[in-house]
Parts: sequence; C-alpha cells; structure tokens
Amino acid sequence: MIRESDTLCRNYLRINRYTFGVLLEMVRNIGGLYETRNTCLEEIVAGFLYTLAHHKKNRMMGAHFYRSGETISRQFYACLLEILKLHVFLLKKPTPIQEDCDDERWKHFKNHLGSLDGTMILVNVPCEDRPKYRTRKGTLAMNVLGVCSPEMKFTYVLPGWEGSAHDGRILRDAISRPNGLKVPKGCYYLCDGGYTNGEGFLASYRGHLYHLKEWNRGARQPLTAEEYFNLRHAKTRNVIERCFGLLKGRWGILRIPSWFSLQTHGRIVLACALLHNLVKRYMLSEFDDDDLYEESSDSDGDDSDDDDDIERMDESSASGGGRGRNKWFWNAEEDRVLVSALSDLAVDPH
Repeated sequence: MIRESDTLCRNYLRINRYTFGVLLEMVRNIGGLYETRNTCLEEIVAGFLYTLAHHKKNRMMGAHFYRSGETISRQFYACLLEILKLHVFLLKKPTPIQEDCDDERWKHFKNHLGSLDGTMILVNVPCEDRPKYRTRKGTLAMNVLGVCSPEMKFTYVLPGWEGSAHDGRILRDAISRPNGLKVPKGCYYLCDGGYTNGEGFLASYRGHLYHLKEWNRGARQPLTAEEYFNLRHAKTRNVIERCFGLLKGRWGILRIPSWFSLQTHGRIVLACALLHNLVKRYMLSEFDDDDLYEESSDSDGDDSDDDDDIERMDESSASGGGRGRNKWFWNAEEDRVLVSALSDLAVDPH
C-alpha cells in the first residue's frame, strides 16, 4: 500500500506516501500512538485510513490484513482517538480578508473569515430514535455544521445533531458552547438563507435570485443591487459546498450509513475533517478532486441538501468547466527549478 508508488498509496489510503509519513510522525509524537507487540504503527494507521476510504467491515479488514476482528476494531478506535488529538495542529485558524485584497472572489467581502453551512451524513440509529434523525427526504442522517476558510480548510466542525434539527438551531448551539465557534469583533462568516442575519453572520437577500444555477440560465446579469450582492455572495460562500464535496468524495465512510454508534460516527466525521486539512496542507499540487466528485456522485442515498448539490455543480461550470479546474499549472519559476534539477541529474545520475 505505502511502499510501491504514490499512485497505489492514494488509491488505497487517499493520501500519498509523504503525507502518510507526516501523519505517522504526528500520531506518534503528538497523539502518543505506538506499535504493539504484533502490529507496527504503519499497519495501524494504514488500516484506519483504508477503513475510512473504502468503508470496509471488520471481517473484510481482517481478511485483508490477516488479523482478527477484535484486533482490527481495537486498533481502529485507538487510532481514531489519537487523530482527534491533532485538532490543535490541523484545524485552520481563521484569518480575516484584508482591506488590500485584490482577489476577485474575496475582495467584495472585507474582514470575512470564511463560510459555514450544514450537511447530512447518513447514519444507522435505533428504532426509537429514527423519528428524530429522519430528514425531509425520508432518510436517516446526522446534521453536521461545517465552517471553512477561503483556502478550503475546515476551521470548525460540529457533528452529532439529528437530521430533523434546523440549521439555525445548530448554529446557536455552536456559538453558545464554551469552546464553540467564536467570531472576533468586526469579522463575520458567510451563510445561506437558512440562517438569520446577525452579528458575525452575513446571509443573502431573500426573495431574490441566489443559486448559481439560476444565474447560469441564459447568462442573466444582475438587475438590482440585491441581485448583485446575492451573486457575489453565492460565488464566495460556495467554498463550503466544495469542501463538503471533497470530504465525502475522499472518505467513503461518509457516503454510506455506517454500522458504528452515533458517538463514534461523529468522531469519524471530525477525524475526516482533520485529515482533509492534512491533505490540503501537504499534498499541494497532487490535490486533484475530479475523481473524488465522480466517486461521491455514485454514492447511494446521499442526503445532502439540494442547494448544496446545485451550488457545488454550478460553481464548476461557472468557473470555466468542471474537470481539471483545481489542477496545478506550471509557472516560469517552477520551469527553471525543474530544468536545474534535470541538469544536476544528468551530471550525477546517482
């Protein structure tokens, strides 16, 4: 899985070999996870990532790694708890957009910290709890609040709420917690019409065109100040929809109802968000999400909101085509470094 090539490592574990080595060092030095008498640390972490990426049961993991179901389960829970300890280092610290920002997407919203929204994660619950977790589409899901920065890194995640809970209620719970979501004075987050305008949270105008799909029909242009604001707001806030799409696309355990308990499933959502930030930090140009969108579109019973799906798909078409939009393009400096490295390699092949 981890020693043959980066391609094979990404196919199995969703990260490359360098990022896997970084994760090993972090769970060993920060989390305190160590190898056991019969299992090395690499196998423990690889088994954990493989379970998240492909949503495999203990029997399948035991047959793949030649371990008992009890060993696989014990190592999974141990690795899960140690990765959660990395939140101090992996969660992005929000920084406001500066006044001198000239980026076309962010310059219209000075001092904004990022975007927030909720998404549905399918779960299995006991019969007596099913009415609380049943969504408006009839599926059983957990409502997860996510907050991300303009760099598409999660800054706050709150899982565990029932699928029938309103987004505004979840946000009130997040800001009322002692260690919950904090908004510095003079800064704010962008949110959609499901939330109420208030100090620290900026929503769109209701009763006017908002979703990108509505703007793409006939290449319509804004006619009023409210429509122009909604258009800019939708393009800027769309970053949280892309984050959710990448999160579910990379980790298959979030696309299908899991057999874990609700508490464990909430911890798994947090762990996947931390691993998302790890990938964004260390994989750099290899972070290509086209294949992830294809995987997430094939999932069964994904209960994400219609608005989330529309905005995530329309953002790709509005940005000049969906496929390959996040690929890294070479610049002159990188060309110079590459030529220099090839010259050194030609002089000394060893």
